[in-house]
Amino acid sequence: MDVLERLSVISRITTELHNHWGVNDRDLAEFVVHLGEEASSLEEFRERLQENGAAVSSSLAVSLYTTIQKLSQKKRASAKASVLDLPGKKTSTAPSSSAASEASCAPPLPGHELTEKEKKFPGLCMPNDFSRPELQLERPDDSAPLSEHAQRLLNAEKDDKELQREQKEALKRGRDSKFAPVQSGANSIPLGGKKAEGEAERAPKTDGKAPAHYYGRKGPMIRYAIYEGVVDKVVEFGCFVRLEFDEGTRQGLLHIADMVKTDGRPVQPQDVVHRNMPVKVKILGIAGSKISLSMREVDQETGEDLKPRGEFAKKEEDSTGEMKKIRIDDEAEEREKQGIGRLTGIRIDSKDNTVESLYCRKRKLMSDFDKWEAQQLLHSGLLTREEHPLFDEELGILPSVEVDEDVEIEIREDEALFLRGQTTRTGMQLSPVKIVANPDGSLARAAATATALAKERREIRNAQEAAILDSIPKDMSRPWEDPAPGPGERTIAQALKGLGQTSYEMPEWKKMYIGKSVSFGQKSNKSIAEQRQGLPIYRLREPLLKAIKENQVLIVIGETGSGKTTQMTQYIAEAGLVTPGTMIGCTQPRRVAAISVAKRVAEEFGCRVGQEVGYNIRFEDCTSPDTIIKYMTDGMLLREALVDASLKRYCVVMLDEAHERTISTDVLFGLLKDCCRRRPDFKLIVTSATLDAEKFSNYFFNSHIFTIPGRTFPVEILYTKEPEADYVEASLITVLQIHLCEPPGDILLFLTGQEEIDTACQTLHERMQKLESTNPPPLIILPVYSALPSEMQTMIFDPAPPGCRKCVVATNIAEASLTIDGIYFVIDPGFAKMKMYNPKTGMDSLVVAPISQANARQRAGRAGRTGPGKCYRLYTEQAYRCEMLPVAVPEIQRTNLENTVLLLKAMGVNDMLNFDFMDPPPVQTLINALESLYELGALDDEGLLTRLGRKMAEFPMEPQLSKMLLASVDLKCSDEIITIVSMLSVQNVFYRPKDKQAMSDQRKSCFHQPEGDHVTYLEIYRGWQRNRFANSWCFENFVQSRAMRRAQDVRKQLITIMDRYKLDVISAGKDYNRILRDVALPSVAAFLVAGRCICAGYFRHACRRDPQEGYRTLVDHTQVFLHPSSALYNRHPEWLIYHELVLTTREYLRDCCTIEPQWLVEVAPKLFKLADQQRLSRRKMRERIEPLYDRFAEPNAWRLSKRRG
Repeated sequence: MDVLERLSVISRITTELHNHWGVNDRDLAEFVVHLGEEASSLEEFRERLQENGAAVSSSLAVSLYTTIQKLSQKKRASAKASVLDLPGKKTSTAPSSSAASEASCAPPLPGHELTEKEKKFPGLCMPNDFSRPELQLERPDDSAPLSEHAQRLLNAEKDDKELQREQKEALKRGRDSKFAPVQSGANSIPLGGKKAEGEAERAPKTDGKAPAHYYGRKGPMIRYAIYEGVVDKVVEFGCFVRLEFDEGTRQGLLHIADMVKTDGRPVQPQDVVHRNMPVKVKILGIAGSKISLSMREVDQETGEDLKPRGEFAKKEEDSTGEMKKIRIDDEAEEREKQGIGRLTGIRIDSKDNTVESLYCRKRKLMSDFDKWEAQQLLHSGLLTREEHPLFDEELGILPSVEVDEDVEIEIREDEALFLRGQTTRTGMQLSPVKIVANPDGSLARAAATATALAKERREIRNAQEAAILDSIPKDMSRPWEDPAPGPGERTIAQALKGLGQTSYEMPEWKKMYIGKSVSFGQKSNKSIAEQRQGLPIYRLREPLLKAIKENQVLIVIGETGSGKTTQMTQYIAEAGLVTPGTMIGCTQPRRVAAISVAKRVAEEFGCRVGQEVGYNIRFEDCTSPDTIIKYMTDGMLLREALVDASLKRYCVVMLDEAHERTISTDVLFGLLKDCCRRRPDFKLIVTSATLDAEKFSNYFFNSHIFTIPGRTFPVEILYTKEPEADYVEASLITVLQIHLCEPPGDILLFLTGQEEIDTACQTLHERMQKLESTNPPPLIILPVYSALPSEMQTMIFDPAPPGCRKCVVATNIAEASLTIDGIYFVIDPGFAKMKMYNPKTGMDSLVVAPISQANARQRAGRAGRTGPGKCYRLYTEQAYRCEMLPVAVPEIQRTNLENTVLLLKAMGVNDMLNFDFMDPPPVQTLINALESLYELGALDDEGLLTRLGRKMAEFPMEPQLSKMLLASVDLKCSDEIITIVSMLSVQNVFYRPKDKQAMSDQRKSCFHQPEGDHVTYLEIYRGWQRNRFANSWCFENFVQSRAMRRAQDVRKQLITIMDRYKLDVISAGKDYNRILRDVALPSVAAFLVAGRCICAGYFRHACRRDPQEGYRTLVDHTQVFLHPSSALYNRHPEWLIYHELVLTTREYLRDCCTIEPQWLVEVAPKLFKLADQQRLSRRKMRERIEPLYDRFAEPNAWRLSKRRG
């Protein structure tokens, strides 16, 4: 047992060294264990390591020393037990402390007794490591210039006008333009000629100085030194280079493999070099009179050594003397020889990447019936071999007729070592978080029937359209057959084609501004100074500044519109509370809010956006060194805390809209609370629009509460006597009753989503038209939802015209994020859509659920802004008191936490159970997140962050997309994956006008690719790029130019991020196009590697076709269906991976792509395995045998269970 325990410790030390240093050496681990056993203290252990040339950080030294001492304690305990077991000795019955230490992943702190939950879930209470030296070292230099290749890619994303304008501006400034000449977009070639295909197209960073071992044209002959030579002779396997040494002229062999990276591609030496060509080479070996040379390890322009070897290899050390990075080139080269990627460990020598597999690839994806039909026609002689749809004209052969092996994939039952006995695989079942106070109450029943009622309304509308379609004459050919038809009978079918679709009637609020100049936001005739002085916060400026100076943490309560978001940051800056070199940070839960508030504050501050006032959101940083007020999303501040936990760049941080309790805000609560302990000069301000300030105050050290009194009036609350089954219908009736019976005043109606709002607006408009005979006053219906933030016209905020009433139909965005004056009547059905995480499927879904009492009070307060108002609550008072939670369930307790757990792990927080959450998340959600990160490769068997996990944490996106990008670097298709990720980040690339649905569907089908939606998105972007990013191309193909611009911005930012972290952006399409030459669609060839990258990130979303109907997910065997908008609809591929699961009338898969089942085992060996061929697989055990249809036999009569006797 002692030997096994020692081997286990050595294995763990090896993993630690590999994670921190990149060294996977077992002998080195044994040497470290030896030093730890001999050392008597931690300081002596660190000194011994430094004496042997290993300057380690304090956190790593503590981790290594603790692990080694744990082994030593067990040795001493076993030795003591062996002595006590001798004859005549008394054994001690005192309990050993090793039992408690084995219950956890690490020995507990002295005096710390494990709780019941910590004993039950040791994987969630591992010791923290806050130093994080590896992340500090990986912080990119944002001020460094981009590489030539990255700049060339960014220039390719600009149209001709933009490039010409920038060139003119550069010439006006009196310096040379840094942009390449305007050529054909993505096909432009940089000055200096075209690089070899497949080579990493990165200009290496250099300071312009050659290395010390660069001898130029003449020097001593030294191994691994660099010289200038001339190509003397070109042969089939390479070339001979003539070199001048002090000893005389010699010739060396430069093999084709050492010229450029071939990646298995057939490359001829004549394509790379020619006779009398000057080259820079490195001597790899000297054997007598023979010299082996390398050209690909030397930069041909500067002579820089791209891969130092031997005595010229350098070790980079930082200013503190600690080791900054250790690169073991031999190990990396060995991994490449074994066909394993450096970053992700994915196999890069898959048989799908070979030239033979590319040639054998089908040009067209055919259904089973189409294949059978073509085969029957071929055998009958009606179809020649050349006319077969799958005939390869280049090779002159048909695809192999061999039947593909039916691969069975199964889920592994093995658990991670640090999660053993804690997951659902071992039967661990935990109760989910309740988002409804009473699941059997009237509100819960109404929420459950909301989907069915919406489906019923949709079916009624479809039935009306079908009735109009049935009235169209079906036999359109009869008038043409009649030799003497009546006048007008020969009607063209296309003229009646659009009659089956209801005419699109534009809403009134769009009619009022169509064709006119639209002003966004709220109009005001007052100056900026008068507007600022009219805010409620202006009268409290001095008391507020005094409270900020006297308190380190301040809780500010003020309703929406009081001015706390725009004015507090300016007051702090004007009072001189900003120290030099720091700034004021203000977080916003929404991207649109961060941009709009920054623009407003910059206008009031008297500067341009990006100077003294700026903003920072994902994929867009609009700040400068002069910025002193910075608005950002809470997620961006969380990413800054990933690098700098003390947030030294900020003197004041304001968490705005904290009552919304997003995931990032809740994590920031704990991090900023710890930051306040470490920095006495740090100020934290937490603002909220609700009155639940006591909870925030108690959490932040019983801090002071500052209240901004608002302009509120009394509001009369009205409840219904009986529960409402259909809250949408009840809301519409209430609107009409208020409009016809109540005095003047605008109405605010709360509904759950865009579909409900559009249906309600249409129904209200139709009912108002039916009431025209009674001459009612006009009702202006205005929808407001989150998908419409930039189209909030002036009429939404301005009072309604005289004699009219305004009815605003909004989601919960109008609770606190919007300030609409003139509202006197509020209709509250009591429901909202909430994001809910399903641990079984591992997906987030939006469900309709009752709101909380705090939300109900917030909605009622909207009616008391302008004057005394009324709030119509469409539920009983009993339901308000008994069926609603006091406050809403925080998002951290009901959503997926994979990204949050990854960030916490990257920050050194391993003890999730004892992290200072305001509301701790469910244990099952944390366990699922750890399990998913382990399957992605972000965590090792000990639950510690791997090198891949640290890389994934550096990208501002979910872990699956980060894994996709890193896998694309290994598989050399990062250009395609960046485009796909950019297109996936935007929604609704296509649009279907109601009057041109058939034409838009036809144009969309032209982009469909048999590989799926991901390659379809790639072709859409490439088509837009080939047409120089023209808006006219988007208009002709029914593509939203605004969404494409957004995808282009994301692509530019991803290229910049990849370049900052020194990750190559290489196109697989170009590489395979060079091999396949005449392949019509380069993206089809590129998909063989791009598809594996998608599979590497979203392997948990794999599905297989169900023999009965639809598909079955591999992880939880849920029945799902392809969305009709997918490019794979009606194609029925056997295996696919989806990006998003949408629940409407059924569970639909969106953004799908086809995969090969072998990829799942290659990219996710911790989750999938090949089924045993000798046994019946689990899928076949669950599969129900269905015989052929027989109309004379009773269904299932053949089964044994149906037989009598």
